[in-house]
Amino acid sequence: METKAPIVLALDTPDLETALEWIEATQGVVSVYKLGLEFYLTFGQDGVRRVLDHTDSDIFLDLKLHDIPHTVSAAALVLSTLQPKYLTVHASGGPAMIAAAVAALPSTHVTGVTILTSLSEKDVREIGFKERARESAVKLALIAVEAGARAIVCSPLEIMSIRAAIGNGVTIITPGVRPSNGAVADDQVRTLTPREAIERGANLLVIGRPITNQWVNGPAAMRERAVEIAQQLR
Repeated sequence: METKAPIVLALDTPDLETALEWIEATQGVVSVYKLGLEFYLTFGQDGVRRVLDHTDSDIFLDLKLHDIPHTVSAAALVLSTLQPKYLTVHASGGPAMIAAAVAALPSTHVTGVTILTSLSEKDVREIGFKERARESAVKLALIAVEAGARAIVCSPLEIMSIRAAIGNGVTIITPGVRPSNGAVADDQVRTLTPREAIERGANLLVIGRPITNQWVNGPAAMRERAVEIAQQLR
């Protein structure tokens, strides 16, 4: 493809060599590769460096840091040698915590996670949020941005409200995106199609299994699926 699609491919696999093969299969199509907590705990910084050596795409460390400001600052400093493009922190950790991560990693887009896409409205109420998921996500996004976050993670259903609240200068990253054909049933609850998410104002879409499940059919099939989804976004 001439330009990479706004796809964040989740490298959710317990095998590092498989992750590297997924990168090779989707190189030039995917804009960002996401490494989650399981990946980081399994392979550590050496694993992240292996990924960095295999791609010129951006890296998204989805570690969802959530602790007192001093601890989050120290953790972020540990990651400073990797210089990820994106690093997630829970916006519910508060402005001081978010600001500590921003100060520790000034070159990274510290990314505030609002309401997890696995949570239903019932879950949100039971956790103790006073308002519905959308209103709560908007408030958390504003807290994160005001503390220096340069990106926000939210479900597709909150994109429009958050975009209206934070403006166009902040990147919105959206999990819970499921292609209109061949959708995968999993733990995501509040979902939309890729095209719908982009039309509502998302900048990047986190997609995993709808693409990586094609690996069983070989690298060409996986790449074909990534290209098919990318074409839905044109």
